[in-house]
Amino acid sequence: MQTLYAYKGGESDDFKKDERFLLQSLDHMYDLHLLMLSLLIEVQKRAEDYQDKSQRKILATKEEKNPNTKFINNEVLQLLREDRGLQIEMEKRKIDYWYLDFEYVDIIFKSILESELYKDYMATSVSDFKEDRNFIVDVFTEIVAPNEKLYDYIEDKRLTWLDDLPVVNTGILKLLRKVRPENNATYFTPKLFKDTEDREFATSLFKKSILNRSKFHEEITAKTKNWDADRIASLDAVLLQMAICEFQKFPSIPVKVTINEYIDIAKEYSTPKSSFFINGILDKIVKEYTENGDLNKIGRGLM
Repeated sequence: MQTLYAYKGGESDDFKKDERFLLQSLDHMYDLHLLMLSLLIEVQKRAEDYQDKSQRKILATKEEKNPNTKFINNEVLQLLREDRGLQIEMEKRKIDYWYLDFEYVDIIFKSILESELYKDYMATSVSDFKEDRNFIVDVFTEIVAPNEKLYDYIEDKRLTWLDDLPVVNTGILKLLRKVRPENNATYFTPKLFKDTEDREFATSLFKKSILNRSKFHEEITAKTKNWDADRIASLDAVLLQMAICEFQKFPSIPVKVTINEYIDIAKEYSTPKSSFFINGILDKIVKEYTENGDLNKIGRGLM
């Protein structure tokens, strides 16, 4: 959607540059995945450093001399820190942002220390793997993911990350919720794409939407005769073109999946009334395709 919205050329123009941008944006999503996991590792290191300095204070209290090491020894954080596959990926992709931007590590660390989650967790000095995992899941959900300063930082680092963040955070939460003491070597570094077909879908939808832009525009115009063209949001037009493209050019995608997907995207990115507008237009198009026998869908339950 973003790449199509930004595309200024026509159907006959060379759009290789835009296609490369699309693929780079998708690849950068994986960098964000690594960045967010590395933040947890750096927070654990920050806790170690904080505790070490507290112990060496000249006037250290009894609690500081004999600290509760439960957070530092959290088994999930230890798994992340010791994961060799994760280390290799971060080195390969040069994910070392927190070295220079350590103040954001401090922001998250201090937020954890001040939270009721931390106080409840540290009320005892020992825990099992399940408690450690539940604590990290809660910390990520309630402290890391919604942190506004971290959100602003990520937006400044790479513009496309802003929209990737909810998807990446959701993926990380799924990993954290299902993590076990013994995981396979690639548990924290899953593939960005399920397979080559998954990767090709993005470029195929992009190219086919551009190559059939005028044809799809005519269909939209025919269904919006009572609408002033200037009143239709530019983004809505892009979303409708993409949806029609899926109807016509991707027979394995169920109609309901397409409609629901673009309604959700419209709710998130377009005007308050866009989702109703898009739903109405797509419903008209599907009914027409069905009556004319033009809805070419394969597989069970794809209507």
